[in-house]
Amino acid sequence: MNPDQHIRLLQLAYANVLADAVLQMTIEGVLERVTERKRQEQIEQGAAKAANFGITSPEDVFTALGTAFGCTTWTVTPRGDGVEAETGSCLLCALAKQKGADSPCRLYCLDPMVGMVKGLDPGAEMKVHETLWNGSACRVEVRRLKGTH
Repeated sequence: MNPDQHIRLLQLAYANVLADAVLQMTIEGVLERVTERKRQEQIEQGAAKAANFGITSPEDVFTALGTAFGCTTWTVTPRGDGVEAETGSCLLCALAKQKGADSPCRLYCLDPMVGMVKGLDPGAEMKVHETLWNGSACRVEVRRLKGTH
């Protein structure tokens, strides 16, 4: 097995573990509580997590995490005072659906991204327009809040 194949195998195993964790939290009825508790943790630790991944801009949040975890490939487009990101597929979302779990989107993807974006720029806001859980794409935008330049 070459190094790229080995990395892909590890990414698939990781996505399966996350999907199974969401299934177990769904079965136990604790997913929403855990997600809310972890959201605050993600915001508090966002700057450190971004630094650990070498992330220095909102664009990097999407590209670096997509590369590291292999769940999706984001198309990132600069727009005015921010960026828009979109993807049409997500391995974790697909695996969670196959297992019958509830949505993993906030717990394992969106909230960590929000934490990193805010860790890089406390004046930034990340808005989710659509996710693959209920829609045909995952579409988000990152903008600077007015008056925080």
